[in-house]
Amino acid sequence: MLLILYRRYLDEQDRDEYARRTSTLYSTGTLQRLAMNTNHEVRRAAVLALGLLGDYDSNHTLGCALLDDDRTVRMLADDGIRKVWNRAGNEAERKELKAVIRLNESRMYKQALARAAWLIERAPWFAEAWHQRAIAHAALGRLVESIRDCHQTLEINPYHFVAAASMGQAYVGLGNPVSALECFRRALRLNPGLEGVRAQVERLAKMVEDGGG
Repeated sequence: MLLILYRRYLDEQDRDEYARRTSTLYSTGTLQRLAMNTNHEVRRAAVLALGLLGDYDSNHTLGCALLDDDRTVRMLADDGIRKVWNRAGNEAERKELKAVIRLNESRMYKQALARAAWLIERAPWFAEAWHQRAIAHAALGRLVESIRDCHQTLEINPYHFVAAASMGQAYVGLGNPVSALECFRRALRLNPGLEGVRAQVERLAKMVEDGGG
């Protein structure tokens, strides 16, 4: 049945309707199991559905799917896992996170820093709150603080390849290509599809090999 729904989605390209139809038939636990099915099309359908319906409990499944043999599964997992990172916590905490994200996107970094700190104090296990504060720190030139928050993000959520890449970029800013290279390689191990990060790895590896580190 999941394949029927998925093929209908491919024809209609209506994600909301696919989510609605899938949610009436499958729990997220079942979708997590189907995301490891031997049939690549079933995995695609399940990973797409988890990105639309899953909460933070789907993080591990989607993190594993980033390494799937099937390119479409990997792409769907990349899109889906970024969404579930924002779905931890209760409704009030998720609302506060959205506010912090909007402030960072609007380049209101000092305000983002303050609200992220408040959210971290209230929900210290919310990995994305730490990462959003890391973004604000980095934008304000506070690279050491940004690295610390990225470390904490990865302690809570070991699949957070964006935090690993952010930490690498901060080390670049500090003039530490060896540590930057280590962080970028970690990001690639988590998500091999990060082509921009791969380019950074190649550049920094050459720099370190040539004695620039």
